[in-house]
Amino acid sequence: MEKEKPDNTQESYNIGRKKVLTFPAGFLWGAGLSSHQAEGGNTKNDWYFWEKNSRKVKEESGAACDYWNRYEEDHKMAGRMNLNSLRISLEWSRIEPEEGEFDDEAIEHYRKMLIDMKANGLRRVVTLHHYTVPLWFFQRYGWHKKDSVRLFSRYAEKVISELGGEIEIIVTINEPRLVVNRGYLVADRPPGKRNPFLFWKARKNLVEAHKKAYTVMKNIFPDLPVGITQFTNDFDYFGKGRWQNWLTERIENFYNWHFFDEIGDKQDFIGVNYYYGAKVRLGYPFYELATYEKKVTDMGWGMMPEGIYEIIMDAWERYKKPIYILENGIADSEDRYRAEFICGHIRAVHKAVKKGADVRGYFYWSFLDNYEWNAGYSMRFGLVEVDYKTQVRTIRKSALEYAKICRSNELEI
Repeated sequence: MEKEKPDNTQESYNIGRKKVLTFPAGFLWGAGLSSHQAEGGNTKNDWYFWEKNSRKVKEESGAACDYWNRYEEDHKMAGRMNLNSLRISLEWSRIEPEEGEFDDEAIEHYRKMLIDMKANGLRRVVTLHHYTVPLWFFQRYGWHKKDSVRLFSRYAEKVISELGGEIEIIVTINEPRLVVNRGYLVADRPPGKRNPFLFWKARKNLVEAHKKAYTVMKNIFPDLPVGITQFTNDFDYFGKGRWQNWLTERIENFYNWHFFDEIGDKQDFIGVNYYYGAKVRLGYPFYELATYEKKVTDMGWGMMPEGIYEIIMDAWERYKKPIYILENGIADSEDRYRAEFICGHIRAVHKAVKKGADVRGYFYWSFLDNYEWNAGYSMRFGLVEVDYKTQVRTIRKSALEYAKICRSNELEI
């Protein structure tokens, strides 16, 4: 006999031999995109310059997914896939193509995009800075210059003044750790510097830029949730011992939580981006990516769904703020593991919810196949396959499995 579904939506119930995990009412089921990766035609930012001049990029972004022109088609598709939210980013170089000169037509275009999202039943999560900055900012300033704080907060104020009424959640900065690590130490992303001194200045300025932007935006829209989202790893150690455990904990604290700690109370939620775990070892390199797992993504990352549970519980115990999983995805060109990846991670998210963590949404990365930075178009993260020659979209089989979860607010296992 079928057991009646309980009122507590965080619990589970059984249907025959199947177990169903239910999520809280109002849970956000979404997917993500970013401006440079999806829009196409962004020629006035640092990444376009980097593609042309660095020789560290597999191919140029070009038209990308042409989301700038095809957003209506894409939003309708997202609605048909039962998503109730979509995360996008605004391209700073479109909004402020020259220093101090704002483009009203670009702002209006973004307004139309946001209104269209709402018309398709999508709650709107908007990122202000998803890796790219205007070319003028790149050439004259950079995050290592103090002026970057003032310039970013001015941009944030313009966005919130013009578009704040069409946004449900604001992310100021996407993955600030990678912005500075890859830009100022590894040097495989703009501005391509290897300078620890500038690295620390840039870290400090990103913290201050967020804090100032947070204050500016909350003064205009006090009830609008504002925060950052960070690339997180669940760290483990090769071997055992107090010293190794202590070291691993210090590394995890710095990599995952330093920015959240530094911005303090100027955040209304904790944004988590999680793809894989890592094992730490002494020596160089300091940590090893989780390629020791049997199932590995096209990026070479091991599939470790249990890690997202550890990250969520750590975030909840530290901050006691609402948590959004704003990126979780897999590069899988043959669509072999994507459904398994999604279900495994959502199951781990439910475990955290059941343990009391206030998780309010899950966003798969990404909605469409798109431009994967240095790797170009070789990595296929999308729920929707994109033929870059014709721009034809095809919903992947794994996306249909995700659509079932989004529709029912449940995971059947």
